[in-house]
Amino acid sequence: MIHNQPKITDSHISQIQNLISANPDWNRTRLSKELCVLWDWRSPANQIKDISARNLLRSLDKKGLIDLPAARWSPRAPGGKGADKIRFIEHSTSPICTNLGELMPLRVEIVSSRQDTDLFKTYIHLYHYLGFCHAIGENMRYIIRSKDGDPLACIMFGAAAWSCEDRDSFIGWDREQRESKLQMLSNNTRNLILPWIRVPCLASHALSLIARRVGADWEEKYGHNLECLETFVESGRFRGTTYQAANWICVGKTSGRGRNDRMRTHALPEKDIYLLPLNRRWKKTLLAGRE
Repeated sequence: MIHNQPKITDSHISQIQNLISANPDWNRTRLSKELCVLWDWRSPANQIKDISARNLLRSLDKKGLIDLPAARWSPRAPGGKGADKIRFIEHSTSPICTNLGELMPLRVEIVSSRQDTDLFKTYIHLYHYLGFCHAIGENMRYIIRSKDGDPLACIMFGAAAWSCEDRDSFIGWDREQRESKLQMLSNNTRNLILPWIRVPCLASHALSLIARRVGADWEEKYGHNLECLETFVESGRFRGTTYQAANWICVGKTSGRGRNDRMRTHALPEKDIYLLPLNRRWKKTLLAGRE
């Protein structure tokens, strides 16, 4: 039984490609599960490690070593929590499969009009695995478009987590400083590349574009600046490669509580914590005032 990822050889790659070629109707999930069975790739609890297998398949496909079938997607049902407050907008789902250069320069647009707000909510509710939630407090929403105006991605920032041990330790602030300076952090609560968009490097490039302007946008809207961005990546579901490629720093893991769970009552999946400082003096500013 294999617990950790096996060392991938040319023989393994040929075996994977043969599995793909022999089963053209299988989707990526089915392929990852069958690969686990074929290799007896399981956790110590004897559960197949299909998420790890899926990450491996995507990595090999990105390197051009195998030819995965196109990712399949299906929208979330229009119903569900909060759906009654969303005016769903009809939209094109025509595939865009190209290189990033063909779409540039990208247009980063703040969501402000009623039409764009409804479109943003529609996309997030239907296609983001967490769905749409109404942000409480300060927030900023962006739609990323191609040079021709085609929507490509939606990104949302909101209030930072009230308390996060590894984040707070990395910054070096105490409780009093955190409470007084928390508004200088913002949480990337939603990051969605629309599922019919297949453009390598788009996600990290979009994050980088927004990082250059979100501080100024925030100050114009709310009258104060931002020093740092944060996000929480569910480690059992994602590897965080988009944030790593955009120079975000992994500073630790969550304790399995909600981002605003002050009463320690909500058990949640473990998440990797990423930070992106927005200037060189960010930590000095956040620590200012400490004696």
